[in-house]
Amino acid sequence: MPIFKTPFNGYSVKFSPFFEHRLAVATAQNFGILGNGRIHVLDLAPSPTSHAVTELVAFDTADGVYDLAWSESHDSLLIAAVADGSVKLFDTALPPTQNPLRSFQEHSREVHSVDYNPTRRDSFLTASWDDTIKLWTVDRPTSVRTFKEHAYCVYSAAWNPRHADVFASASGDCTVRIWDVREPGSTMIIPAHEFEILSCDWNKYDECCLATASVDKSIRVWDVRNYRVPLSVLNGHGYAVRKVKFSPFRRSMMVSCSYDMTVCLWDYMVEDALVGRYDHHTEFAVGVDMSVLVEGLLASTGWDEMVYVWQHGTDPRAP
Repeated sequence: MPIFKTPFNGYSVKFSPFFEHRLAVATAQNFGILGNGRIHVLDLAPSPTSHAVTELVAFDTADGVYDLAWSESHDSLLIAAVADGSVKLFDTALPPTQNPLRSFQEHSREVHSVDYNPTRRDSFLTASWDDTIKLWTVDRPTSVRTFKEHAYCVYSAAWNPRHADVFASASGDCTVRIWDVREPGSTMIIPAHEFEILSCDWNKYDECCLATASVDKSIRVWDVRNYRVPLSVLNGHGYAVRKVKFSPFRRSMMVSCSYDMTVCLWDYMVEDALVGRYDHHTEFAVGVDMSVLVEGLLASTGWDEMVYVWQHGTDPRAP
């Protein structure tokens, strides 16, 4: 399976929504504490017998890159969340000297997550340690709106895949908030965990179903129409769960990665929910994604400076 070594520590990995053999990786020097960042755009050999990885282009940044998102409307555009509080727009079809195309500087602290609107395809969200979420469009130099209700760092913001105006945000204040950009404030507050919530994601087949991942080592699945009790509590990670992502192909499947160095695959609708555990990383696993174009294709990255791409059921380390 394809393996790629980065010079810095991996933070995020995202498959392209346009090319089934392309992915981008966000990295940060010195574990993201201090130093530069680099974005790698990688091409996987399309041949099933070859497992080569080609670096198409790399972009250097003066600070660590914590997250990135592909544009849903232009196949070469990438948005990066940077540790200096900036949000940068890159065009992978242009050489590094002509990038970034744009730099948006409004957040006062590190930008931790970015998510592109998959429905309307004209806007994106950034979540920051300055406790805010911002809504942007690519063609405007300033943000469209700032959402400020959380009492602590916002680690993640995710668009609802069915409703172009609705998104969820996960915060260190132990709540998830549901927002509608047409409304003046959040429409729902879910006290989802007793500890910091690091990630959230919507089910791709049920617009009322949401997953949250926490420092308490658990993943919880919620129905936003009745959130007093979670639909499911998934235990199996040994440390904080850094990221959770629903499958684009199967309603009840999701993937997670954790500071316990593992990537886990879950089916939250069955009793033995843990259906796969991968322990290929030798440091914190902090980035994971599932291809929207190839069923069962996974990618992960971590602080061991490694990027792995593999098909579920195979060994990520296998040559």
